[in-house]
Amino acid sequence: MNAAVARLHGMGDVRVAEEPVASPVPGESLVRVEAVGICGSDLHWYDEGGIGDAKLGSPLVIGHEFAGVVEGGPLDGRRVAVDPALHCGHCDRCLEGHQNLCANVVFAGHGSCDGGLREYLSWPTESLHPLPDSMDGVAGAMLEPLGVAIHALDLGHVHLGADVAVVGCGPIGLMLVEVARAAGARVALAVDPLPHRRAAAERAGAEVVVAPEDVPERIAVDVAFEVAGTDAAVEVAMRVSRAGARAVLVGIPSDDRTSFGAGLARRKGLTIVMARRMNAVYPRAIRLVERGLVDVDWLTTDRYPLDRVSEALAAASARTGLKVMVEP
Repeated sequence: MNAAVARLHGMGDVRVAEEPVASPVPGESLVRVEAVGICGSDLHWYDEGGIGDAKLGSPLVIGHEFAGVVEGGPLDGRRVAVDPALHCGHCDRCLEGHQNLCANVVFAGHGSCDGGLREYLSWPTESLHPLPDSMDGVAGAMLEPLGVAIHALDLGHVHLGADVAVVGCGPIGLMLVEVARAAGARVALAVDPLPHRRAAAERAGAEVVVAPEDVPERIAVDVAFEVAGTDAAVEVAMRVSRAGARAVLVGIPSDDRTSFGAGLARRKGLTIVMARRMNAVYPRAIRLVERGLVDVDWLTTDRYPLDRVSEALAAASARTGLKVMVEP
């Protein structure tokens, strides 16, 4: 059987073609992909031909936020969210419970592992998370960025009643606003240069929402989350943190470098934490959505079929909406 696949050949060069569908081997299931979210890291691949120290070596199917319906096998007919990270399970980090730090991880849409921008793929069954009937494929695809937000919140050690700030209000930043409030924290401040994202942060429940140039002087939060990937955002996150606070850096810089004023961070005695993807949080993400504690549906503003994937990537890169979704 052949099916459509969107493969990235170089910077700004994504091509849709028919390719044979790999049959599942023992331990795998065939998934008919329903929805793929375009992530900021996908845009690094598309706009720059790589991300961090990883570079595009051969044509790659990007996309790691995805969900679909299983055809055949033990989960036949079930809608599932696909965990894009395949950890080894036996290295020291995995055994310590830090699966996101596995040195042997294989990640969808990264390196040589093709991701979700295709009609069908075979994937390890143990990495497929069945969804409740109330969740469609688009909601299932949103669970991966929601998982990143949950993991960042965990790294922030956010306590009940804490004050937090979110600097960068793309989809992950907006979900951080939601999960922080669900955890009993007050989102005292949200910062973003784009007006439509500031409006979305207000809708998500942030109390004070401003552009970077309008950050109030007298604010001091317990935890600040930087979700923009720029030095300017890191600086704002540190500036609004109280002495002894935690600053969690979630964003991925384009040039693979982050710098900040050491004096400010040192005087405040900040704990600086770097977030990498997520740990094993899919079940929690599903429960949060199923129970109505987090709403992911409103974040999807643009939908495209697979044969218009170039338009989808261009729309995501323009950042005129929130989450761009491709529906193969």
